[in-house]
Amino acid sequence: MAVITFSDLHTEAGLRSLESFLAGKSYISGNQMTKDDVKVYAAVLEKPSADLYPSASKWYDCIATKLATSFPGKAAGVRISTHASSAESVLVNGVNGMAKEASAADEDDDLDLFGDETEEEQKAAEAREQAKASTKKKESGKSSVLMDVKPWDDETDMKKLEEAVRSVHMEGLLWGASKLVPVGYGIKKLTIMMTIVDDLVSVDTLIEERLTVEPISDYVQSCDIVAFNKI
Repeated sequence: MAVITFSDLHTEAGLRSLESFLAGKSYISGNQMTKDDVKVYAAVLEKPSADLYPSASKWYDCIATKLATSFPGKAAGVRISTHASSAESVLVNGVNGMAKEASAADEDDDLDLFGDETEEEQKAAEAREQAKASTKKKESGKSSVLMDVKPWDDETDMKKLEEAVRSVHMEGLLWGASKLVPVGYGIKKLTIMMTIVDDLVSVDTLIEERLTVEPISDYVQSCDIVAFNKI
């Protein structure tokens, strides 16, 4: 089956493309919700207008309802804005789904609030290894990377965390769209896109030497590569 690609879902043109694709369909792939629906949902910043995009609006409500069961806590409501240029594409292929809610323990002040390693995290580790291997290839090119950035706890200022992440500048690195995703116990993680030039940027180096060292480590507990795709 051919890979489906959606671009610029933060623009009217992107939403028109999604509306056209969803005409007569209930889901992105097949007859039930799949990871493809979660990938596209994550790239749509807010519910499409029911008047302008009836099919996309109905689909958005359906996915939001199904995802809500994974995060039973009451949300205060967050609105995400982006200034992505019209030339920048929001690439959503290959996203391996959203993280599971962390498990709790009664007595442990140093508890890892993100729980034991899940299947999704194992897949993320595999994706990270693929990213590392790609930097060794002689062929020059670009890649689109989707990364999860996790804070230390629910008291971490997520606005300052994102500012700290975006403050990292490297030749061949371009930060893209982002959004906050609930993890559990009032904690949210930052999911952010970036485009890299393969011969200039090593994802491992970016994480180990820039994103998880002081002063950024005051906000960032860890980073995981969720998806890595060649452009």
